[in-house]
Amino acid sequence: MTVNRRRKRTVCIACSAFAAFCLPVQPWTSLFSASPAAASSVLTKVYAAAASESAQVKLLPVYKKAAEEHDLPWALLAAVDRYAELTESKTNAKANPWYGFAFQSAAWAGLDNPNTDDVNPSTIRLFHGLGRDGNGDGLALQWDPADRIMVLADWIDGMSGEEDAETAIWDLFQDPVAMDRVFAFEKLFEKYGINPNGHCFPIAKRYNYSVKHSFGAGRSYGGRRIHEGVDIFAGYGTPVLACSYGYVELIGWNRFGGWRIGIRDANNVYYYYAHLSSFAKGVRQGELVEPGEVLGYVGSSGYGPPGTSGKFPPHLHFGMYRDTGSNEWAYSPSSQLAQWERLPQKIKYPKQQNS
Repeated sequence: MTVNRRRKRTVCIACSAFAAFCLPVQPWTSLFSASPAAASSVLTKVYAAAASESAQVKLLPVYKKAAEEHDLPWALLAAVDRYAELTESKTNAKANPWYGFAFQSAAWAGLDNPNTDDVNPSTIRLFHGLGRDGNGDGLALQWDPADRIMVLADWIDGMSGEEDAETAIWDLFQDPVAMDRVFAFEKLFEKYGINPNGHCFPIAKRYNYSVKHSFGAGRSYGGRRIHEGVDIFAGYGTPVLACSYGYVELIGWNRFGGWRIGIRDANNVYYYYAHLSSFAKGVRQGELVEPGEVLGYVGSSGYGPPGTSGKFPPHLHFGMYRDTGSNEWAYSPSSQLAQWERLPQKIKYPKQQNS
């Protein structure tokens, strides 16, 4: 471990020499430009990946190799890449057509390097650039996952100090929301793997229920607004289930939604469950959940101060929100609900079983 700590200090010194320029930046502000045509004509096609879960699954061996070399959790590297990909702007996605985090070209090649498209590891090192050859092919290519992820691991390792990854992640995104989500994604990947997939209808189907597809309808309580979800009417106490793998981002009272829970998955989709009568035992902010896990129970809470109930029939208000890092918006969950309603259910009471 002594050797590893010495490398950490060396990397920090090298980076701090021009930290303002060397600092990795959010993909939506990346200044990376395309490499020379001689290299990009073939290699860009090889390494460019669609923004999809399957693309990241293929990167799992690369994450593990870089993580092992730097004594880092592979899930942290994957979480940084996932969040960067999900919040990348369309403009920068065209400039950086690979999956994951993107560095500034000046940081990659070196601040004083006259060739901002430099792919030679020797000259990049001469100008104190971040770029390096991660797979032994003699090139330092940002769109080569082996090179880019190795540099990402270098940066996190060098800026982590004595086991403080939070400092490194802050330097990457400089956004407290990004930090929270990166570390939450890391927890999800550690427990469920790099592609935690699976869904469940949000109401236990063995109970009587009816779905009212009222997304976009007008609402008047609290001012004019639209209904940002679907209402699933059911009796008091009907179990409300997690629809996906995710983590509890919010839990508590909201004057509109009453007792409500917000779950975010590893694709940055936010699931909103409102008007509950109570929460399931053991459900707390920051906890991980699985499809079919009981979150709470149908009620009629909301439209007033804490404890207000009975102003409307018991039902679950279910909403879904997409977040791009700069914007978040609600969209109709009707098509997803129709798909999940056809799936078999396995209701899980993990907290009660452990008590």
